[in-house]
Amino acid sequence: MLRIGLIRERKTPPDERVAFTPRQCVHVQNFFPDVKIVVEPSPIRCYSDAEYLHHGIEVNGDLSDCDVLIGIKEQPVEALIAGKTYFFFSHTKKKQPHNKKLMHGLIEKGIRMIDYECLTHHDEQRILGFGFYAGIVGAYNGLRTYGKKFDLWHVPPAHELKSYENIIEAYADIRIPPLKIVLTGSGRVASGVIDMMHHLDVEMVEPEDFLSHQYDYPVFTHLKGSDLYARKDNALFHRNDFHANPDAYHCKFSSYISQTDILMNGIYWDNKIARLFEKEDIRRYDWRISVVADITCDVDGSVPINIESSTIADPVYGVDKETFIKTEPYRNSRSTIDMMAVDNLPNELPRDASKYFGTHLEKFIIPELMRDNSDILQRATICMEGRLTKKFEYLADYAYGE
Repeated sequence: MLRIGLIRERKTPPDERVAFTPRQCVHVQNFFPDVKIVVEPSPIRCYSDAEYLHHGIEVNGDLSDCDVLIGIKEQPVEALIAGKTYFFFSHTKKKQPHNKKLMHGLIEKGIRMIDYECLTHHDEQRILGFGFYAGIVGAYNGLRTYGKKFDLWHVPPAHELKSYENIIEAYADIRIPPLKIVLTGSGRVASGVIDMMHHLDVEMVEPEDFLSHQYDYPVFTHLKGSDLYARKDNALFHRNDFHANPDAYHCKFSSYISQTDILMNGIYWDNKIARLFEKEDIRRYDWRISVVADITCDVDGSVPINIESSTIADPVYGVDKETFIKTEPYRNSRSTIDMMAVDNLPNELPRDASKYFGTHLEKFIIPELMRDNSDILQRATICMEGRLTKKFEYLADYAYGE
């Protein structure tokens, strides 16, 4: 019998999401008779303890006899049970300084850490993530910010609306003016934004038309790959080469600065990839962007005016175009840019997002847990038995050093 524990989230601010809904727990146990799911009690989870009990799922504060422990966000070191297999977003693969203590704890406690972010199919496509709902909420928040900034419309925060259906309904009586919106990125985040745009009747146009035309209705264009990047030496784009040599490429976003009202950023970024623009660019005389929804939210990353992450309770801050200093948001002024930089957007729709996530976890990962050997799980294992796995040995100074 494989015992799986759903651990409660312990980060601050709290996260309400969960890996499996009560119904999904029932389905997993019915489909895999050798699996038993136990739920750790939680006062904040979007599905209550009572809902799990109602569906016959055990709720127990002691998960020490579970083989696999599944969460969403990082766990504090003191809560980790030695020798167990854990699944969550550890945010350690980029040597994130704030999680160095967690990395040390995973090593010292001999934990097998399987990171959701590292779970991929054989073609390297991510298996799990909340990006689709990050895109939905990010698009909603970006439009909400624009409406509030210029006093054009006022809709409730996404977390007050509880569901995607209600989010769409919030815009039912609002006519969006002829805005021009740029979406960057090609993953689940972009898919969520596109879905939202279609529901709100914001029309998609080709990049070249976006640059050369003005419209009397709202439009967006989707920039990815060759739309955004080109080699510095020959102006060409080759996907494999870009991933292998990102520093050989420059970013082509500059042309869109004068044609864009809202930027919705959904690209994966690391410090070898060119930024969309530099801080000094916001002083350009033809700078038009008044709202940025940095959905992937890399502080000082692809959007360098992302000064700091914001929160669901306080999602937007302004950036002064002359000083680059953080200011109050929603000034009806072109002298500031409003930044929406919430780093846990799916938590605004936790029940919908949890259901979406659990569907993929059940379909693709639970069967791998039942195998004696799984390439998928092995590739995503950062450490086990007190050592980094071979794929992640580049983390040695981070994992073992002071």
